Amino acid sequence: MSSSTQTRDWYAACPRGLENLLASELQTFGAQQVRETMAGVAFEGPLVVAYRACLWTRLANRVLLPLAEFPVESAHDLYEGVKAVAWGSLFQHTSHFALDFSGTNHAIRNTRFGVQKSKDAIMDWFRENGGQRPRVAARDAQIRFSLRLARDRVSLALDMSGGSLHQRGYRSSAGKAPMKENLAAALLLRADWPGMASRGGALIDPMCGSATLLLEGAMMAADIAPGLARRRFGFEHWSGHNPDQWRALVSDARSRADRGKQAKLPEIRGYDADPRVVRVAQENIARAGLEKVVRVSCKPLAELKKPTHKPLPQGLLICNPPYGERLGEKKSLAYLYRQLGETFVREFKGWQAGVFTADLELGKAIGLRSHKRYALFNGALPAHLLLFELENNTLSDKPLAQGSAEEPPPTGKSPSESMPEQQRIQSGGEPEPLSEGAQMFANRIRKNRKRLASWLKREQISCYRLYDADMPEYAVAVDMYEGTVHVAEYQAPKGVDESAAERRMEEIRAALPEALGVAGSDIAYKQRRRQRGAAQYEKMAQQGEFITVREGTAKLLVNLRDYLDTGLFLDHRPLRRRIAAEVSGKTFLNLFCYTGSATVLAALGGASRTVSVDMSNTYLSWLRNNLAANGLAEGRHQLVKANCLQWLEQGEGMFDIVLLDPPSFSNSTGMENSFDVQRDQLALVTAAMQRVSPEGRLYFSNNRRRFKLSPELTEAFDCTNISHETLDPDFARNPKIHQCWLIAHKNS
Repeated sequence: MSSSTQTRDWYAACPRGLENLLASELQTFGAQQVRETMAGVAFEGPLVVAYRACLWTRLANRVLLPLAEFPVESAHDLYEGVKAVAWGSLFQHTSHFALDFSGTNHAIRNTRFGVQKSKDAIMDWFRENGGQRPRVAARDAQIRFSLRLARDRVSLALDMSGGSLHQRGYRSSAGKAPMKENLAAALLLRADWPGMASRGGALIDPMCGSATLLLEGAMMAADIAPGLARRRFGFEHWSGHNPDQWRALVSDARSRADRGKQAKLPEIRGYDADPRVVRVAQENIARAGLEKVVRVSCKPLAELKKPTHKPLPQGLLICNPPYGERLGEKKSLAYLYRQLGETFVREFKGWQAGVFTADLELGKAIGLRSHKRYALFNGALPAHLLLFELENNTLSDKPLAQGSAEEPPPTGKSPSESMPEQQRIQSGGEPEPLSEGAQMFANRIRKNRKRLASWLKREQISCYRLYDADMPEYAVAVDMYEGTVHVAEYQAPKGVDESAAERRMEEIRAALPEALGVAGSDIAYKQRRRQRGAAQYEKMAQQGEFITVREGTAKLLVNLRDYLDTGLFLDHRPLRRRIAAEVSGKTFLNLFCYTGSATVLAALGGASRTVSVDMSNTYLSWLRNNLAANGLAEGRHQLVKANCLQWLEQGEGMFDIVLLDPPSFSNSTGMENSFDVQRDQLALVTAAMQRVSPEGRLYFSNNRRRFKLSPELTEAFDCTNISHETLDPDFARNPKIHQCWLIAHKNS
């Protein structure tokens, strides 16, 4: 029997969790007596089976030919065991070899010592058997051997692959958190991508990174052998190598690949929000020769839609989103995962989806039922592949997590607002009659709501100011945030009787539930006072309850109870709308960005790049969550913690549109001196205009009621007061809520 037809024992190593898949794959290559082990599969077969495994495996890291196994109780045992092998029958002294050693025991305490002792034994064997000693190669070894020490026994094997088989040759570089190619292949196999491809389904990765999932999927669909592009294999300098048999297998694989590329292949597309990553993906695709099969483009998750150039009734969405151990910050990731779920059900009804994550809590944040879950490993990190059927799979309306956003009910109303009035009365008992003052306040609330109703419906506005101290004795601002109410009590002037003020607040508390048809628990009450220093950012409560509201196409997180402000300045709605309409393809700078609602609107409006600057970690974290909730990656949207004036003076870069909305006053501990918008406007606006491109514009706004624009600014720049243009009907009664100027460079 020739060495080529002789049945041998082989071993294929793989990442943990892939053993079952690998065993099935090896059987398709003709492997016999297949036995799964931890992180590998043992099998039997002639040489051709091992060749097929090296060339065609999508899952294995290495294919090994076991040579010897012996006990090691001392360094001498290791030396003698290695030296006992007939090395001249394995390779010639002219070949450069390398050793991989893993494991330790009481005698072999580090792998470098194990390598050195084994190398000495091989060198001595060649010297004692009359041949010249071969050379050890630190790099580019022509033949490689593996030694594994476990339980005081060493297993010695020839590495047929000559290096990890996950390296297909198409990837020169990857993103910050690359997925190995064989893991990507395993995810696709678990999601039944080959079956989907055979039925004409499409493949889309909405967060494609370096395109590994897409390329593995394309190679499967086109019947391309994963090892076809490898420069060399470990068996090529092995004495038992059969070059003719190997050339025949490679020739057949090339023919299959040529036929596969010419066949009608499925639609395979990828998207990523980072243009730098997309360029890397395009390079990898070109290196694989699959430019006509795989297409990638720069697009954030917020813009993901099913392609419409041809019918795509079925397909597989699969992605490896960040999960805290890798990229991004975990607090914001729940919103990103929720955005995934929303996009899946909105755009891809009838498709299949797979999400690979190391955090099952984030997986739950998707809000969809997964019908299968597979435990895998991403390197040493335990992870899971969650599979979803998108037909008849509805989003959960449960809160994401403590401190996360909670979606409003589908109606946009709170449960109590959706409840019929009679049912509310029955559930709460007979309501007490309102006092005369409370009834008067309730009537004004109803009147305002009726007055604004047609405008709200026409403009599709769900967050608005309903009442703003219309009656001076009831000095509160009442804001509606979809189904929830926020009441801010203005601090009473000195001399006002405290007991009278408290009585009026009690009347407000009694009137609002009846006037608005909401439960008392759906109303948040606060007293507004001037905040100084760190108090501007301190929590008033610790409930951590965020709700998600909508403004145009944006989803914005608000917190009605924990902070003085809610996270969304309603009076700036028209200005945000204006910026969103002007910013497409332009750069945007948001100074004193607060929670970044203007940044989100600008990003969704098509801004090519945004930079948001604020001194508060709280607000920047809030902005990060807002971006994630809208599927917007930070690659194109930079967050900067800095004193805005210092940042303007020290930084570089020009912007097409700049929003400057400073506080009226601040003496934050992060500042060397206090800030007063009236006093410091000249330096601040002048510095900001240094960042405005020649044809750009600055929107300068503040809420100092008696603010006067400096004459020096009007002399230096074109300044137009647009305050009246930036107020919607809900703030018509209070036109001094803010002042706003459009400032541009004067034409020279």
